[in-house]
Amino acid sequence: MGMIGCMVNVVFGAMYTSGNESSTEGLLYPIESETREMKKLDGMWNFVRSDTSNPSQGIREKWYMDDLARFRKTIGMPVPSSYNDVTEDAGLRDHVGTVWYDRKFFVPRAWSKGNDRVFIRFGSVHYSAIVWINGVQVAMHEIGHLPFEADVTNVLKYGAENRITVVCDNTLLQETIPQGKVDNQPIDNGVELVQSYTFDFFNYAGIHRSVVLYTVPQVYIRDVKIHTNYEGEEGRIDYQVTVSTNETENLQLKVKLYDRNGTLVGKDESEANLQGTVAVPQVQLWWPYLLHPEPGYLYTMEITLGKARSNDASMADVREEETVMDVYRLKVGIRTLEWNNSSFLINGKPIYFRGFGRHEDSDIRGKGLDLALLAKDFNLLKWVGANAYRTSHYPYSEESMQFADEHGIMIIDECPSVDTDNYKQILLEKHKSSIEQLIHRDRNHPSVVMWSIANEPRTGKRGADDYFAAVAQYTKKLDPTRPITAAIAVNVNDDVAAQHLDIVSFNRYNAWYANSGKLNMITNRVIEEAEAWNKKHNKPVLMSEYGADTQEGLHTLPAYIWSEDYQTRVFSQHFKAFDALRKKNFFIGEFVWNFADFKTAQSKAKFDHASGHGPADDEANDFPYLTAYTRVGGNKKGIFTRNRQPKAAAYLLRQRYHALGELGKSYLPDDLFLYTAPKSDQVANERTEL
Repeated sequence: MGMIGCMVNVVFGAMYTSGNESSTEGLLYPIESETREMKKLDGMWNFVRSDTSNPSQGIREKWYMDDLARFRKTIGMPVPSSYNDVTEDAGLRDHVGTVWYDRKFFVPRAWSKGNDRVFIRFGSVHYSAIVWINGVQVAMHEIGHLPFEADVTNVLKYGAENRITVVCDNTLLQETIPQGKVDNQPIDNGVELVQSYTFDFFNYAGIHRSVVLYTVPQVYIRDVKIHTNYEGEEGRIDYQVTVSTNETENLQLKVKLYDRNGTLVGKDESEANLQGTVAVPQVQLWWPYLLHPEPGYLYTMEITLGKARSNDASMADVREEETVMDVYRLKVGIRTLEWNNSSFLINGKPIYFRGFGRHEDSDIRGKGLDLALLAKDFNLLKWVGANAYRTSHYPYSEESMQFADEHGIMIIDECPSVDTDNYKQILLEKHKSSIEQLIHRDRNHPSVVMWSIANEPRTGKRGADDYFAAVAQYTKKLDPTRPITAAIAVNVNDDVAAQHLDIVSFNRYNAWYANSGKLNMITNRVIEEAEAWNKKHNKPVLMSEYGADTQEGLHTLPAYIWSEDYQTRVFSQHFKAFDALRKKNFFIGEFVWNFADFKTAQSKAKFDHASGHGPADDEANDFPYLTAYTRVGGNKKGIFTRNRQPKAAAYLLRQRYHALGELGKSYLPDDLFLYTAPKSDQVANERTEL
């Protein structure tokens, strides 16, 4: 729970109660409409780093009661962004503990008129946060990468200046999701708090996504849940709407559905129970990229909340707009999901996943939201011919989910539980909470086709069976319409979690962490392991990670580890395995690790020589020479560099992914294969003529 979490228990009361499952409410993506207004608070904020040895000082001294500049010297910090790489200060980059943000803002005087409510909403603050407005605490949240909001109607000054203050803590402990450890370690002039963690990406922190003020009417649409289906040429959208009051007898919903061209294609009305079905004739289905000429087809669903029609004749002529209370619009894709013990299907068609593991990571901004970068990444995903990626190893921005909907990119949506270990009840409750928040946020996205409940959990350890049985059962209870998986790195004979999954995903780094440099030790091992997972569990199997680090521009002949040539050959040997497995009718996908190079901690990477992946703490302690530094400026397994330029493997993978596309040769890019020489029969004819 981080230092703030520890302080919260003392200062503000426990954030979670052991044994209870938390449940979020609301959190619709903020939009503007006829009844809603919005004001972004993105921009330059004032920033202060707490002393590592005294993280609670700001709480005790009530820094939230005045400008931060009155307590400490501040610097400018862009929001959204990670704070770690914005300055030239190594101390801030590696800071462990709390940091503070504040800024001034004005609220329009018009917002005070009528009965509108005002909410503050954070897309993500990592890892935990407390928020004050004008010195009044309004929100507290734990688990980064997920949104939270609060009603701030009564603490704002309308038509006047306001101050917002945020304290953020990046500390990871054994009870947080993800997990970590902190220790006081001696340095040259004293001691220093050091954060350690086993996951292989940098623990970026800060206000990572947009901060928004938005208004809603007094009675408003608080939540929307949809489910889609189709039969023949008619689609259906089942909807369920939650509003801000329990007194719904006199309320009415009008739901309209518009196609891409803005043409009304379906509608429905509902009173009191606020749920129903919109029928869609000549439905356009949502299809993944390269499975249909028009992938990612989205409708716009317009939901209008109003007062129910009156039976009073004197009220019959009341204009419709006078009864409108709230209007909310969202994008909807109509598609079905099915799975069995050998296949995964969308709209009745078997799917073969061609994708990546990714990270929200880039120079300077860290994990901060950047729409230009997001647009570039999706352009590259389509350029390379991918149809899917996994949100390794945490929920990505809501904007990225919207991009995936629009482009037809399938998402395996992963909660932030990575390298799960030390199974305790309090960790289980945090794990469940992260999944509940994730599913609540993303359940309406057609691109989300699977939930991943963990990455590389220690599923061979005592307690893992009951723990993951509980997590899987809870996930299925929240959403039985999608299959669940987890990326498993433990050996098939030691794992106890896969039995609780619908689809088995496994990570393995043959010829990299295991049998380094041995390109002839890949294909058979991949085939044998995939077959072993399928034989044990009789479920579909996909390979969720494989790859090799590559130093951009390094070439060797013959291929040698860390060269671009070696990475392409590692891929090629895996391709042979995948094609052999596809013929066995249970293997459903391949995911390269990674889409682009990313930053990691300055630490030693410990690996298990037997399994080819994962930490081997006991072995490393007994044989320190087995512990190696394998990160030069970060993880270099990307097929693109960190600034999104292709390595040689990108071109090889592009040829494969497009060749596997379901639309056939007529949809292959013109530049997929560059001209080198005439075809062999053409050469023969030319020789004959000579």
